[in-house]
Amino acid sequence: MAKIINTSGKRKTAIARATLKPGNGRVRINSIPLEIYGTELIRMKISEPLLLIPNALDGIDAAIDVSGGGTMGQAEAVRTALARGIVEWHNDPQIKDAFLAYDRTLLVNDSRQKETKKPHGRGARAKFQKSYR
Repeated sequence: MAKIINTSGKRKTAIARATLKPGNGRVRINSIPLEIYGTELIRMKISEPLLLIPNALDGIDAAIDVSGGGTMGQAEAVRTALARGIVEWHNDPQIKDAFLAYDRTLLVNDSRQKETKKPHGRGARAKFQKSYR
């Protein structure tokens, strides 16, 4: 029975679902290889867990489906899902500690959401001006 691990990551309204299984170290996001996915900044953001533990994906393929939100929110959701998958796959507390020491959002979803717009204004807090004369 092949080992398969499913993890997820969230950021704002973006949700990423990662599936890790034995393979040759490929990372695909929405069926696109990481090497050609998005902009350079997005690729760097997603590959942070891979740079912290250089040979983390040796013999592992990661297929990640991401939807919702914007490009950066999706990138951060993907990196959380990927880092969680790596920790679960290796079951090594040292990897978990390295991720937490670097950035807690690698393993913990960032729960911050947009504040809703209210009436009598342009946004969440701003109000339309009033002049009495």
